[in-house]
Formats: sequence, structure tokens, C-alpha cells
Amino acid sequence: MNFRRLVVPLLVFTAGLLVLVVTAGLLLFPSGQQQSAGKVPVGGPFRLTSHEGKPFTEENLKGKPFVVFFGFTHCPEVCPTTLYDLTQDMAALGRDADRLQAAFITVDPARDTPELMKTYLSSFDPRIVGLSGTEDEIAAAARAYKIYYRKVPTEGQDYTMDHSATLFLMDSKGEFYGTSNFQEPEETRRSKLRQLVKNG
Repeated sequence: MNFRRLVVPLLVFTAGLLVLVVTAGLLLFPSGQQQSAGKVPVGGPFRLTSHEGKPFTEENLKGKPFVVFFGFTHCPEVCPTTLYDLTQDMAALGRDADRLQAAFITVDPARDTPELMKTYLSSFDPRIVGLSGTEDEIAAAARAYKIYYRKVPTEGQDYTMDHSATLFLMDSKGEFYGTSNFQEPEETRRSKLRQLVKNG
């Protein structure tokens, strides 16, 4: 009985001391741990072909903050709406838009050749580059950005593509900064782009 009276308070004291040490460590050395824990694994290497028919990798986007959007040219609403909004948003940024890059990556490489991408994007801001590639190359880029897409059969021999509709905001080093989408209010989208240009 005397043994328990001695050991229990000692264990409580030791546990309390351990909590104090851990807390002090977090307070004294927080930054490195928070930065590594705060990194979001979105984005990464890819090898695709631009709408000009030239090889294009993630290195071509680095050096400036950039926006990445996945879609396809036969998309009935979401893709053209998003690209139109991005075009208007970049116009609203004025000269700051020159400090920003944008890439539209197809999820339908069977139909979206570089030539078709070039024609399609001629209706939008000329600073938006269209990217296509093989099935495997597109799949690798989609994995890097953690996006979902799949082919959905429609009537006859035709099909459409179901896909994520997220704009990925990336900093000048190619690291994840945030997201946007076509359902956000205009000022919200533009505020995010201004912050990306300013801080990215």
C-alpha cells in the first residue's frame, strides 16, 4: 500500500513534466514543423505538348505564379465558363496579369489534339496555354494534381468526360497555393488571383 502511495504521485509528476517539455519544444521550435506539415502535395512533374506543338513541362510554368485547370474542348458548360471567367479575371488584373501564367490541360487527349486546343483557346486570353499528350501523360499529370476524370458513354458512338472542375493556384516554385472555381463570386476569384500574384 505504501508502495502505491509513492509510485502513483511519481508517475503523475513524470507525465506532467513530459507534457511541459513537449509543449515548450513546440513553442520554441514551431516553424520548421509547421511548414513541413502545411505543405499540400498537389502539383509536380509532367511532360505534355503545348497547343503550339512544342514539348511542355512543369518547368515552363515555374518562375511566375500560375493557374492550372483540367477540362476538355467538348465540355458543354463548365470548361468554357471557367476559361471565360479566367479571361475576364486576367483582364481585370491589368498589368499584374503579365506576372501570372495559366495552363488548360485536357482530360480528353483522344480528341483534343494540339491543333484543336489552339483553335479552341483562340477565344480566350492568349496567355492561357493548352496542353495535351498521350493517355499516359495526361494520367500522370492528373495524378500529380489529384484530379478525377473518366470517360462517360453517351448515345451512339459518342462520349463525354466527367472531371474535377478546380482551378489550382500554384506559386512561382510550383508549390500549391490554393484553389478557385467557376462557382465563386467574381470578386472572390479576383482577390485570390491578386494575392497569388502578390505573394506567389
